Amino acid sequence: MDSVKGQLTLRGIVIGCIGCALITASSVYIALRMGALPWPIVFAAIISLFFLKAVSRGKSTLNEANVTHTVMSAGAMVAGGLCFTIPGIWMLGYADQVGWAEMLLIALSGVAIGLVCTVALRRHFIEDSGLEFPIGEAAAQTLKAGDAGGKTGAKLFGAMGFAGVYTVLRDLLGAIPSMFLGNVSIPGVVFGIYNSPMMLAVGFLVGTGAVAVWFAGGLFANFGIIVGGSAAGLWDVSDGQSIVSSLGMGLMMGAGFGVIFKNIVPKAASMLRRQAASSASAEAPRRARLGAGVMALVVAAVALVLCFALGLGPVPAVIVVALAWVATAMSAQSVGQTGIDPMEIFGLIVLLAVAAASDLPQVQLFFVAAVVSVACGLAGDVMNDFHAGHVLGTSPKAQWVGQAIGAVVGALVAVAVMVALVGAYGPDAFGVGKEFVSAQASVVATMVSGIPSVPAFAAGLVVGVALYFVGFPAMMLGLGVYLPFYMSLTAFLGAMAKLVYDAVCKRRDKDLSEQERQRRQLDQAETGLVVSSGLLGGESIVGVVAAFIVIGMGIAG
Repeated sequence: MDSVKGQLTLRGIVIGCIGCALITASSVYIALRMGALPWPIVFAAIISLFFLKAVSRGKSTLNEANVTHTVMSAGAMVAGGLCFTIPGIWMLGYADQVGWAEMLLIALSGVAIGLVCTVALRRHFIEDSGLEFPIGEAAAQTLKAGDAGGKTGAKLFGAMGFAGVYTVLRDLLGAIPSMFLGNVSIPGVVFGIYNSPMMLAVGFLVGTGAVAVWFAGGLFANFGIIVGGSAAGLWDVSDGQSIVSSLGMGLMMGAGFGVIFKNIVPKAASMLRRQAASSASAEAPRRARLGAGVMALVVAAVALVLCFALGLGPVPAVIVVALAWVATAMSAQSVGQTGIDPMEIFGLIVLLAVAAASDLPQVQLFFVAAVVSVACGLAGDVMNDFHAGHVLGTSPKAQWVGQAIGAVVGALVAVAVMVALVGAYGPDAFGVGKEFVSAQASVVATMVSGIPSVPAFAAGLVVGVALYFVGFPAMMLGLGVYLPFYMSLTAFLGAMAKLVYDAVCKRRDKDLSEQERQRRQLDQAETGLVVSSGLLGGESIVGVVAAFIVIGMGIAG
């Protein structure tokens, strides 16, 4: 179905933009504070359907809801691309060299490249390749099965309100401690249970198996390497911490390279051959030539922005634009096969290529990684949305326009929130063991400035690739090794809560008919998703609002 009418609607755009602003703001906070960013697509699909039904009195269609959720979810991955790279600049002491203007140019450049690349890549990855796109498929099936009513809104806003009030009591009024068991002293280990609805919700949403691996990585790093190694006299606590951080970075990068080597490179040559054959055999009608011309102009404009406005110079700008096409294709392939989008890894790869071909200062290298990360994050999101649209018969044009609207809104919101957070808390609040752990940005900063333990990093890199090849979630293992232990423990408790929830629901429904049991399972899955997302969103939005209040008080004072 190619018709845009009835799918891209004014009410859908308004609902999508409001949701996009909220999801993007909370995504910035989550990515910086938790070092992780769950896909918001399924959540956005449920909420889009709910609000459209509410304002249209049940007359909205699944295709309108699909386009609305495309607008709503677009900004989250733009936020991810910025959050996984830019804070590294603050960690290295260059906060005065990047402001809102530079971040906005980076975000919009990445958005433009991502949107242009997805136009060229859509047919291959969505119609020809037969990739699963598990996240996009989940969104499509959620929309098919969802008949959201008033209860959905009550669950969402009830959870958000609870988390918001809880966060105010904890952070602003000091009525609730921020950490349980925080007085337990273990040299080199930040022990405790983080008193955070958001962190528990992350564990609930990510899944029991993945979080168990995350927790195992935390146990191994903190009690095996730091505590065990120092007790055995192999190294002191400080050296153990350097080994742990380097090993964690290596594992995460190795997992990213594993995605490339296992899932992308083997199919890249055949993809290029098919695209070349298709281009050679098909006539280029006037409309296609016009579209190609517009795309070329956009790419040229981005190259000029990179070259002059961001100070990269002509050669690095050309390298970034050229390799961004390859990186977005890798991102689409990875998301289609695994549901994982290691956007910062793709950014690092292009960063290393630019560093090898030029002598750019460190700050400009971060700009390179950020532009590519934003482009790859957006490409992964667009392809998931296109897959959901392919299943539901939604117009690709309507979805692409919706994605463009949401991406621009997301870029503006993400930059505003990041400026507010660094202004309120200061650049020293970002980094492992600090207020905002910013794990991925820490990896980028370390790669730019120097790795604490090269042997540990190299070992992690090799092990990460090997584990990914055998199907083990190396990225989650690396996250557990790298992040402070209290975060891993709290996420693990959230995953255990999901186990208990699923077991209680299963036991309660055991005497129902098969049809009724399936219906209840859908309702229970939606309840878990919506409530967890509400907890996650409530705490993060309060954190963002608090940052803006601090900024306002500073200006007033």
